[in-house]
Amino acid sequence: MALFLDILLITTSLLLILLVLLHRGKGGGLSTLFGGGVQSSLSGSSVAEKNLDRLTVFTGIVWLIAILGIGLQIKFS
Repeated sequence: MALFLDILLITTSLLLILLVLLHRGKGGGLSTLFGGGVQSSLSGSSVAEKNLDRLTVFTGIVWLIAILGIGLQIKFS
């Protein structure tokens, strides 16, 4: 179980770094490299941006669960 949590933590950490870098900031961000900057300013967020937000939140929740699992494992082992 410890190995699984360690691998999960490393994987989600790297994925979170990538997902945060893909978000559009004030200057467009890296998401414009992959077609995120094509939307008009009147339409709000694009579907791709909303899905990126959802994926980032889901990955963050999995990361948090992995952190809590490792902490509980250290405490009770």
